[in-house]
Parts: sequence; C-alpha cells; structure tokens
Amino acid sequence: MAGRLDYRNFSEVFGNGDTLPYDQHVNRDIESKRKSLGGVLFVDRVFTALGIQKVKSYPPKDTRTLHDLYQQILASKMTTHHKLSALYYLLLDHDDGLSARSKISDNFAIQTGMPKRYQIFMSGLWHMDRLQFAVALEYLAHPSLLPEFADNIITVLVRHAEHGDYSLALAYYAAVQPVLKTQEAVELLFEALSRTDVSEAFYYTRTLAEPARQQLFEQLIASVLKESAGGSSSGGSSASNNNAGGDVNRATELIALPLDMQEETWLRTFLTAGDGRKLKRAKDTMIMKKIVSGDVDLGGEGSKSLGGPWGIVLQGFRHSTGGEQ
Repeated sequence: MAGRLDYRNFSEVFGNGDTLPYDQHVNRDIESKRKSLGGVLFVDRVFTALGIQKVKSYPPKDTRTLHDLYQQILASKMTTHHKLSALYYLLLDHDDGLSARSKISDNFAIQTGMPKRYQIFMSGLWHMDRLQFAVALEYLAHPSLLPEFADNIITVLVRHAEHGDYSLALAYYAAVQPVLKTQEAVELLFEALSRTDVSEAFYYTRTLAEPARQQLFEQLIASVLKESAGGSSSGGSSASNNNAGGDVNRATELIALPLDMQEETWLRTFLTAGDGRKLKRAKDTMIMKKIVSGDVDLGGEGSKSLGGPWGIVLQGFRHSTGGEQ
C-alpha cells in the first residue's frame, strides 16, 4: 500500500546502513564512467538541480557519507517527487549491487507513491551513467517524459557512437523531438544527421533561425564534399569501393536537394567565394548543380572534366537522359 514508508527516516529507506553496494571496486568503476562522460554523471546534474553543493559526495564511501548525502537531499527546497527521485536512484545502486535485496527500489516507489514517470526517467539516467545507452533509451524515449537533460543526452549519445553508428542519438531525437538549447548539442546532432542522411540534415537546418541555419547548411556541404574527395583517393579494395558507393549516394543527395533561392545563393557563394571554394570538389559541385538545373550541356567541356564521385554521378545522369556515354 502506498504511503507506508517514511522517506524522511534513513533506516526505512536504507536499513541500518551496514550493507552498502559501494566498495572500492564499485566506486572506482563509477568514477571511471564519470570521467568517460566528461566529468559529470547525470545524477550529478540531478543533485545540482536539488541544490546539493557537494556533488562529488556520490558515490558514498561509507554509511556516514551516504547519510550526509541523504540529509542534503532531504534539505533540498525542491519538491517531494524530486527528492524521492534522487533516493530512488541510490536504491537502484542497491538493487544492482546487492542481489539478495533486489527490487528495493520498486518497493520504495510503491510505498512512497512515487509517480511512474519519475521512476522511468531516473532508471534511464541510471543506465546512461552506466554507459548502457541502448537500455537507457528504452526509458528516456518513453512518451510520458518531458525532454529533460535532452541536450546532455544527445551530446553523450553522439560522442559515444561506435563505428559511426549514430542510430541511438537519432532514435532518441526522433522519439522525443526536443528543442535543443546549447550550440554544442545542435552541432553534434547535426553531425550525426549529416553523416547518416543528407536530406534529413538539410531539412533540420530549416528548423533553425539564421545565422545558425546558414552555418549548418554550409557545414553539410563541406561534410559531403570532404568525404567525396577522400573516397576518390582510395584504392581499389572492396572496402574502398563500398566507401565510394556511399560517397556517390551522398553526393547525389546533395545536388538533388530542393533548395530555395536563398539556399541556392548560400551554396553558390560558399563554393565560389567563401571557405568552400578551397574544397577539392567545389568546382565540380557547381558544374553538377548547373547540369541538374539544365544550365550546362551534359556533353559540354565542363562536364567532361568531372572526376571522382561526381564523374560516376554524371554517368548516371547521361545514361538516364540518353546522353553520350
């Protein structure tokens, strides 16, 4: 029955405190993960929101430091639900480290009347702090949650993407649709989008106000052209051929984007007068854009000079339009 446990009584929450999940090995592992997350755990952010000054009091070293942290949580001016959330996180540590006492976090939530959405959110943060990102996403993408710490979650998921796989970061963004507040998070999300789907990255730029919109639009162009230039210099191995195929697809997506007049101007200025003019495929890209728009003859001298991925793309255009091979 809800309400039977008094969270203001230390012994009712943690027992007599003589059996803790924290030891040198566990605490060293938590500190290692804190370092991996840029020096800040998600629970550190929770404690900061509660007004707890000594955030590094987590993880507790012994019963006394656990009790001190507990007292700081109780002294917070935040709501009861926020205090319960912090205590719930600590009890998740107990569930993980003390198998014989597992599910005490569930019992705590039931007996204090802690709302389910707070349980879901704190479970997600707990798994983020353990670098269990796929599991964390099962909680953090839940439709009942508000997009709290969204910038931090996106940042961590992008930075910890393995082998260029940004699927977790993009899945979180697609499910939650947060309005990102920090430039760092926006740029990291855009990096993930631009390396995964050129069209999605392009449409994302249109959700932003200037000058951020133009800046990321130019960043997208540079990203595609740099990769296409790198792919064209590869050898004839199977891996190189696969990379070249990906470069061709991205290059094709780029020139096929439905640019408005302003974006056309940005593209032209960036590639002919701006920083983009230094890119290896800048001139080829402008020729291809003119070909697509019908301003350049497929058999003209300019088109014959195209090389690398653009040369492959051009062959496809010539074939589809019945031009010369």
